[in-house]
Amino acid sequence: MNNSKHLLIVTAVWTSIVYTACYVAIWLFPGVRDIFLTTALHAQVPLTSGPFTTGTFVAGLIVWNLITLLGVWLFAYLWKTIRS
Repeated sequence: MNNSKHLLIVTAVWTSIVYTACYVAIWLFPGVRDIFLTTALHAQVPLTSGPFTTGTFVAGLIVWNLITLLGVWLFAYLWKTIRS
């Protein structure tokens, strides 16, 4: 297996672990979402804005993995093509 493919697999696993941990933390402690959004993102989002369902979990997991994989793929591509 080449290094780029291995990097993408590790990225997907790491993103899935972090996303799942965050999703569970917000599900168990709903106040964390409001505190995070207010302080880090400067946004006011009501607690009733998004339901916690299996569908939203899977959709978010797919979206975040795709975004992260595209970013890491671009980094690896640029790393290989730009010579110092």
